[in-house]
This record gives sequence, C-alpha cells and structure tokens, in this order.
Amino acid sequence: MTPILLAGPALEPLTLDETRLWLRLDASDEDQLVLALIRAARSAVEQATRRALISQTWRLRLDRWPADRCVKLPLSPIMTLDAVRIFDAAGAPSLADLAGFHIDQSRGAKLICDVAPPPPGRIAEGIEIDVTAGFGATPQSVPEPLRMAMRLLVAHWYEHRGDALHEDRITHLPAGVAAACMPWRSARLA
Repeated sequence: MTPILLAGPALEPLTLDETRLWLRLDASDEDQLVLALIRAARSAVEQATRRALISQTWRLRLDRWPADRCVKLPLSPIMTLDAVRIFDAAGAPSLADLAGFHIDQSRGAKLICDVAPPPPGRIAEGIEIDVTAGFGATPQSVPEPLRMAMRLLVAHWYEHRGDALHEDRITHLPAGVAAACMPWRSARLA
C-alpha cells in the first residue's frame, strides 16, 4: 500500500520570517532559496521520523480487507478518517459508513474495522481510504524538537550549499538533526 498525497500542507512548520531570523539574514534577496530549504527540510524530517508534520490529506489503496480487519497505516499521526470507498466489480465506488471504523494510534496507526466491511468487487485496488495526517494545521501544533530539527537542517544546507556532495552528506542527516528526530521515529511497517 503506497500512500498517495491528495493535498499537501497549506503552510510549513517554519515561517520565512522565523527562519530568516534563525539564519541571521537581514536582506530578502534569498527568500526563495530559504522557502525551498524549509520545504525540503520538512520533507527530510518527515522521512526521518516517518510522520507527517503538518496537516495533509492522503489516499491509501488496498486490494482486500485484512483477515483481522486491522489495516496498518503507513502514515502517522492520523488526525481524521475522511472517507472509505469500496468499489464494485464495475468499478463504481460506494462510501462506507465511517461509524464502522476507528483509528488506533497506540502502537503505530491502524484503521480498525469494528464491523465486517463489505468485500470489494474488483480484484485490484478495490478499497480506498482517505485520511488527514499530521500533528495539526498550524506550525505551533508541530512538536518543537521537530521544528528545531528543521531549523538545524535549513541552516546546515544554507551554510554548506555549493560544497561538493559526498555520499555521506546525501544519505545521512547531520548529527544534531538526527538526534532531534530520534525520539519521534516510528517503526517502519513491513
């Protein structure tokens, strides 16, 4: 199950002004670069922690319901379950009643089917699940250690731009960023 991004974050966990202050930039001539670094840092921290930082909407597709009616979600934290669609053999979707489902986030995000859901009519991708993931819709909802990891990463990239790329710089986060992310890492699903 590969998540499909339907709607990315409406804003970033760091503002341009606070990032410029962090970088000690007075002029605005590099604002586009700083904005690009903020977006890239959010993406890197999300990948390192396997968590969505700020509200974003995702779609997941399944072929069939698991036997235990527990769908392990590759995203967290889950804010809302937005829709569950089940496709018939002709490919027509029908919306499932969301009252028959709940999200369990005690050990990784899971969608639990409280009642036996109807089976899909088509063999491949017969089920679509739409969720909103993230810590919240505002920068203040993102835990401060993750915002700090972003600041550190933006500063690192800003200060080392143009340096020759080495394999270790591409595959590893700077130590301070990795340390800030470590408590927030969620286990990868098999």
